[in-house]
Amino acid sequence: MATRFTASQSVEIAVPKQPIPIQHYLRQPQRLVHALVDNNRIQQISEEVFRLKMRPLTFMSLSLQPTVDMRVWAESNGTICLRSVGCEILGVEYINQRFALNLKGYLSPSQLSTGTHLQGKADLEVQVELPPPFCFTPKTILETTGNGLLKSVLLTVKQRLLHQLLADYRRWVISQTNVQKLNEDSAELPMLNIE
Repeated sequence: MATRFTASQSVEIAVPKQPIPIQHYLRQPQRLVHALVDNNRIQQISEEVFRLKMRPLTFMSLSLQPTVDMRVWAESNGTICLRSVGCEILGVEYINQRFALNLKGYLSPSQLSTGTHLQGKADLEVQVELPPPFCFTPKTILETTGNGLLKSVLLTVKQRLLHQLLADYRRWVISQTNVQKLNEDSAELPMLNIE
């Protein structure tokens, strides 16, 4: 019995003013990936594709560990887009062969009268054919449980985004301004005239 679960999550973040606008930071989407997920759970596959090993999830009596391949890229207007391009479920081979995950999202900077804000949205959909014992569980219970699980996954991502993204942006600005200051200081050193 194929079952479909869905969840959506929106986010809006007020960006504190920094010497370097956040649009410059957003041109490096890999920083966003590292801000959202612990480094020990990320494997970079190509310039834009990252394999994310999620924490184990419990659905009814099943313990599942999804591994999702995400394509993350920046568009010319500073919007970061992400889309799932592959998924594997570790733990239950039956489900792995009958599982499809579709995640798409974006994070976009916009200028408001109060300053720069980041606005984003993520949509997550899972289609899965559950093993035989679950066909006796009412579909509404399965869907409520599955939708709730997906919602909690997106909420966790949102919380990390709210806490980690601005902290990483601040660290990045400090490192960039230190490099810039170092370059300016070395340019001001008097040239020794040795004859």
